Amino acid sequence: MRTEAELTESTPADYEQAGELLRALAAPLRIAIVMELAEGPKYVHQIVEVLGVTQPLVSQHLRVLRGAGIVRGTRSGREISYSLIDDHIAHIVTDAVNHAREGH
Repeated sequence: MRTEAELTESTPADYEQAGELLRALAAPLRIAIVMELAEGPKYVHQIVEVLGVTQPLVSQHLRVLRGAGIVRGTRSGREISYSLIDDHIAHIVTDAVNHAREGH
């Protein structure tokens, strides 16, 4: 639990950025993509295969995640490998999914 002093250090701009992050993560498919990328970098076709959805749908959600600064793409020939920008995102999503599993 955060102390009162830690909470007062946050600014309205911090809350705005946190809100933008949470909005970007609001779609179940984006959460699933982040969970996959938490295991390591993946190409779009690998995400499609694991999640069982179409390539255009995965690409659309990756664009949102990239725009929100959650993932980055690294070109390798004709393909792009996607990875999380930092581990904090993986922790946030993993905690949320584990919380949901617990039924709280």
